Amino acid sequence: MERTNWTDIEFILQGLSEYPRAEKLLFAMCLLMYLVILLGNSTLIILTLLDSYLHTPMYFFLCHLSFLDIWYTSSFIPSMLIHFLSEKKTISFTRCVVQMSVSYTMGSTECVLLAVMAYDRSIAICNPLRYPIIINKALCIQMAAVSWGLGFLNSLTETILAVQLPFCGKNLINHFVCEILAFVKLACTDISLNEITIMLGNVIFLFVPLLLICISYIFILSTVLRINSAEGRKKGFSTCSAHLIVVILFYCSALFMYMKPKSKDTKTSDEIIGLSYGAVTPMLNPIIHILRNKDVKEAVHKILSRHLYSWKI
Repeated sequence: MERTNWTDIEFILQGLSEYPRAEKLLFAMCLLMYLVILLGNSTLIILTLLDSYLHTPMYFFLCHLSFLDIWYTSSFIPSMLIHFLSEKKTISFTRCVVQMSVSYTMGSTECVLLAVMAYDRSIAICNPLRYPIIINKALCIQMAAVSWGLGFLNSLTETILAVQLPFCGKNLINHFVCEILAFVKLACTDISLNEITIMLGNVIFLFVPLLLICISYIFILSTVLRINSAEGRKKGFSTCSAHLIVVILFYCSALFMYMKPKSKDTKTSDEIIGLSYGAVTPMLNPIIHILRNKDVKEAVHKILSRHLYSWKI
């Protein structure tokens, strides 16, 4: 079979098109989640920029996480919302590749960034006196740059391998979005190399950061349990509780999405879990940090009080 010119390809995102009523419900749910994602993550970024008390490594990384979640969800939710309401659920080759590469970059970067944040919390709890010296501004910038750089390189590698595949007419993607594994399965050639690299990338960017996170929390737990006072232990756990909840949410959905046995692959479960991984987790991230973080709540109260006072004057 001859390779189809990629400029002529239009992919059909099937999603749940056989359930039109479900699509209308999903449209309302996804629109609400996307607005919460934009509002919640933008609020965290603005609060960090406006309140000098939040100019610390922890909130520096949290800003990157919020910025990442905004870009990640913006790469696919707006087009997904349009497809929910339209009869023609097509996407061009170029838009599909861009959507796939951006979302893959953000997902890979988030894995590394969560490990960096765990390391930051472990130093803050285990070495509080040396914390400002170890986690300095230069190191924060370097760790953030490495997180973004590794995520970009992983996505670039997978995308280059994917777009070089020959496509010979198959254009139906059984997903809401252009997901890389669903994309390469449309190729009319052996995709073993692509599957191996995707699996290898998943192992590196899921399990290695998860291992580093577990090691960091072993040190945190060991240090906190050695604290004599109950109030001290409570303060130690509260320092990293928001990050731990975010890690659990992210890895539960990501690991099930990418590492589940092939025998359990089902179209519906893939789509629902993919939607959870892609929208629910970024929506809950800012909510968790706002509700579980005393500093953020105080920053909100301080800024609101300042603006209310200025309006009264």
